[in-house]
Amino acid sequence: MIDQLSPIDRAKYASAHCAADFVEDGMRVGLGTGSTAAWLVRRLGARVRDEGLRIIAVPTSTRTAQLARDVGINIVSLDEARWLDLTIDGADEFDAELTLIKGGGGALLQEKIVATASDQMIVITDAAKEVKTLGAFPLPVEVIPFGWQASRALVEEVLTSMDVMGRQSSLRMNGDQPFVTDEGNYILDLALGRIGNARQLSLVLNQVPGVVENGLFVDIADQVVIGFSDGSCEMRDMTTGTAESTTKQVDLNYARNIFSDL
Repeated sequence: MIDQLSPIDRAKYASAHCAADFVEDGMRVGLGTGSTAAWLVRRLGARVRDEGLRIIAVPTSTRTAQLARDVGINIVSLDEARWLDLTIDGADEFDAELTLIKGGGGALLQEKIVATASDQMIVITDAAKEVKTLGAFPLPVEVIPFGWQASRALVEEVLTSMDVMGRQSSLRMNGDQPFVTDEGNYILDLALGRIGNARQLSLVLNQVPGVVENGLFVDIADQVVIGFSDGSCEMRDMTTGTAESTTKQVDLNYARNIFSDL
């Protein structure tokens, strides 16, 4: 079973498995969206089943909510939880300061709300997502459907004064129809190439009429857990102001039971 996993899936599993150990009994936990987060949800479901772990979870998308239900995790809304101890989520890119690009899965708005309503955010990822400078991955920007083309034109206009390499944008599609988020919005993907000042860009984008939120996560993540295909993971803690690293090894064979359910 485990032999059927690709190297990248092994790395994602290792990262999720390591991060799941940060979840303690009685916690209120935000559950991210995406392929790496799905491994986390399945691992936490196994802990609920096998260890009697008791947690309350707030999912960041309908997909995550359904998976959490399927594996026996008790989920509530953020309004019910009010505040969270911890959110664990993936990233499409991250840099040395743990500034992130998120939203490849289309859930950036809920992901950012949940992450900022938490005492701590842990990013789970593989080594390929680490970059020196953000921007190779297209930056998602969520916009309301009304007047989205006007919003797109305004976004492209403000990009001319930003420290970015490219300024092209495209409407994310789902087949021959626009992709629609859980909140009923559209997503513009910005092909920037390089983002020189993520903080400034995030602030400027959110001032454009029609823009709901953007996929830059600045000063939100506290730790990153990087998984590798051999089952090891590196944990970097940014809460002290410097990247203090520790390593851990997980048993990849444990993924057999989880993988059999996929």
